[in-house]
Amino acid sequence: GRRGEDLIWNGSSAVPRAGKASVKLVFDNSDRALDLDFDNVSIERAVHRDGVNDYGLNGSSVRLRDVAELLSQANIGASGHHIISQGEADRILSASSRERREMIEDALGLTQYLYKREEAERKLEKTAENMREVEALRRELAPHIKFLAGQVRKIEESETLREELKDKYLEYLKREHVYIRAMEEEVKEALEAPMGERTELDKNIEHLRRELGSKGKSDAGTHELIELESKGRHARDKRESINRELGRIEGERAAHEKLAVPQTHIPASEARIFAERVEKELEEFAALDGSSLKSRISALTILAKEFLRRLTAQAGITAGSQPKASSASDLTAKQSTLENELAEIQKEEERVNKEVSDLRRRIESEKDASREAERELFSAMAKRSELEVTLASLRAKESVLLHEKEAFKAELGEAGVLLGPVAAQFDTWHVRDEGGEVTDSDMMSEERALQKERARRLERMKIKLEATSTSNAQEILKEHQETSERDQFLARELIDLETSAGKLGGLISELTETLEVRFVGGIDKINAEFDRFFKLMFGGGAAVLSIVKEKKLRRGVSADIENTEHEEPDEEVEEGIDISVNLPHKRLKGLHMLSGGERALTSIALIFAMSQVNPPPFLILDETDAALDEANSRRYGDMIESLSKKSQLILITHNRETMSRAGVLYGVTMGSDGASKLLSVKFEDALAVAK
Repeated sequence: GRRGEDLIWNGSSAVPRAGKASVKLVFDNSDRALDLDFDNVSIERAVHRDGVNDYGLNGSSVRLRDVAELLSQANIGASGHHIISQGEADRILSASSRERREMIEDALGLTQYLYKREEAERKLEKTAENMREVEALRRELAPHIKFLAGQVRKIEESETLREELKDKYLEYLKREHVYIRAMEEEVKEALEAPMGERTELDKNIEHLRRELGSKGKSDAGTHELIELESKGRHARDKRESINRELGRIEGERAAHEKLAVPQTHIPASEARIFAERVEKELEEFAALDGSSLKSRISALTILAKEFLRRLTAQAGITAGSQPKASSASDLTAKQSTLENELAEIQKEEERVNKEVSDLRRRIESEKDASREAERELFSAMAKRSELEVTLASLRAKESVLLHEKEAFKAELGEAGVLLGPVAAQFDTWHVRDEGGEVTDSDMMSEERALQKERARRLERMKIKLEATSTSNAQEILKEHQETSERDQFLARELIDLETSAGKLGGLISELTETLEVRFVGGIDKINAEFDRFFKLMFGGGAAVLSIVKEKKLRRGVSADIENTEHEEPDEEVEEGIDISVNLPHKRLKGLHMLSGGERALTSIALIFAMSQVNPPPFLILDETDAALDEANSRRYGDMIESLSKKSQLILITHNRETMSRAGVLYGVTMGSDGASKLLSVKFEDALAVAK
């Protein structure tokens, strides 16, 4: 039949046609030749009219490939060397060298190794494809990972800097807090005695004034002195009030400048020189007398005005391109107004003090000894003036301390923004140096300039932290981790694939070597049997199989002469089997010179030799003895009788000699319904009946 449908019963007048045809082959597997744990193994194929084929193994549905791999274990393959159909007795001689090799590989039981090698090659090709895909994925991930790694390094640098800033910031805040607290106590204690003494002097002066008034001994000079003293006291109170207000404004301006982005700048060196000069002038106030104090105050006022003038001039330049003045500029204007008032009051105070001094000298020049009370009053007032100088110096320190306290509050607020809640823990922070923990007394004993240098370093660290800060740091870290894990997973996959490819390559090499060794060894064995059977069939001569190599173009390679004029075509080498025979009393140079009968005998000798070396479970021979004469038929019968000891033989024949060697005869006849029927005779039973 040309199609599978031709195998299906097509019906007759009595029996309708069938929808499918099926055949079942049952193996005795008691020796476990097939790798299945069954004593009997049945293989079934069913052909349907729609062209679908079903394959079964012991009643279970399987693939054709499963059947082929199972049969290869029993030396049964697709080459069909164990099934010789009618008219194909010399098929193995007519086949190509490559087809002969496949038949011999089937006969030697090498098909299962070929299946394994093909499967390994398919897996190796798939593994190589997977490796290329994994490598492509890694190449795609590499630039993104590199970018994310740079971002992560930036985040890590920012975190390291933030941690360093935290330590430095908390140390600075702790030291500043200790300093301010200690200075507050110091100023408070320093003010306590002079304030108390001045209170007593005020009471004494008031008492003396009342006493002089009650005695009626006040003259014009005394009244004038009292008025001048009152004016001087009023001027001092106003000056102190203005100084306190200036200290408050200075603190507010420092907070504004700390929290806002400045638009103008005085060079740091000039600001530092101004601050140092002011500080130095204030420290020297306590040691000065009245006239020197006035001179220093006047010089300090001029210095402050010059600094304010330069600051105002720079602010005016910037204001031309900026919006209307903010609260900070209002503070500056208010400060300028107060400073002008302070200068006027200081002039007034200087004038009053000069008049008081002149009046005192005039009154003291009087030689009226009866005015002892006045002299006591003058002495008390002079003492109070000295106390006022001391108190002014202490209040200047108090004003500077107020400014530093306001700056500390602003710094603490900025620390809270940068460090979070941990900034509030500065008071419990333990400051350490190379010698161990630093105490409060150690902090107070160091120079103030060191703390100012710490403040400058903090500012530089803040600027650097702002430059390295990255938004969405957590998302970047998470994405980097996930991408890195993906890349590491792909790297492990690639290693696994490379390992698998190496194992598959080793398996292919091992299978190839095994096939080569077994094939060459099998050819040697077949040659021995082939030569023996050939001589038996022809009464002499010789026959041999030889391995030949043939070149052919690889698939997909064009043999265009114009494009390959200077290149050798890509070729691959295939091994095949060639047959050489030498008949007795004849000189032949090729198989094509053999007659039909000689070809049949040669083919039979080769088939029997292959079956003798590695017996298949069965052989089917259809009319392979049709061309044999009586003598050769006997030899043929001897050979099949010998083969039947190792394989089950099914022969279709009309040769009496061949029939006489069989154990069971089957006859096929057709009934009236058009269906074939099988009749059988077992020779042992027939002989018994005949006797």
